[in-house]
Amino acid sequence: MKGPFSFLTLFVLIAILFIPGQVNGNSLSCLICHGTSEGKIFIDSEGFSKSVHGTFDCTSCHLKHIDTPHRAPEKDVDKSILDISSSLRIKSKADPVALSACNQCHPEISEKVKGSVHGQNIFAKKKPDGAYCTDCHGSAHYITPGKSGQSPVDFGHVMETCGGCHEKESISKDYGFSPKVFERYKESFHGKKYILGHKKVPVCTTCHSSHDIKTRTDPQAMVFGENRIRLCSSCHPGANTRLVAAITHKPVGRENPIPFYAEKGLIILTISVIAGCMLHVLLEAYAITRDYLRKGRIEDESRDASVTDE
Repeated sequence: MKGPFSFLTLFVLIAILFIPGQVNGNSLSCLICHGTSEGKIFIDSEGFSKSVHGTFDCTSCHLKHIDTPHRAPEKDVDKSILDISSSLRIKSKADPVALSACNQCHPEISEKVKGSVHGQNIFAKKKPDGAYCTDCHGSAHYITPGKSGQSPVDFGHVMETCGGCHEKESISKDYGFSPKVFERYKESFHGKKYILGHKKVPVCTTCHSSHDIKTRTDPQAMVFGENRIRLCSSCHPGANTRLVAAITHKPVGRENPIPFYAEKGLIILTISVIAGCMLHVLLEAYAITRDYLRKGRIEDESRDASVTDE
């Protein structure tokens, strides 16, 4: 017994040395294994320690476990959490209770998400493609503050995060929105400023909100009907129906007339300018050649006349 026991003690001590000191002491027993494992059960101890949850006990979210590895707690999990977890099984088969535990600390936000178009997909339609907490913020083990610069929902990354789902052709077909949402955005004035690093340009969450996103046909949606005028007015005082009609994610076509005919007009203008310049050059070349030949002919005639007179 002495040999195996000594080896286990040595293993535990070595593992503890590699766990950052700021990790909650009650999480050490979990990270001794999960911080040195491989695959899906691996938890990066340093990344976890730097997250907003780094001081939490693992069992604060993994409510179906206690500190002793994989032993169920004596107290039952709160019914409200279990009710949420029953719907989230389609999102997290490993531990839906842990995913549902966000509701403990963020109940108001949780309710907003449930009522959003993303939440309705999960809770009402039972579809796994609705975005939930970790789809946007990343793994609960590594969540950083939203404005940290490293967060997936930070201003510099939120477009890429939303695009992870909204650029999928399968999702755009299922829900009837353009598969070129981000291509259209990048072509817009807002998109070009965003690419150049402007910090006050609107992004997805500016116009569509974040936790309580509504479908565009919902009267409560920020982009529904007259709501768009109030939304645009927050940056463009005096915005009217003509202005908001020009801001859209629709592909350029006859059903989206302003950019469609503007693009056609610019193409015609560009071709006309280039053709006009080429015609001008050709006419100028013709005139120079004509004058040169005419001048030569006149000189020859003058020379011949002089010879005849002599």
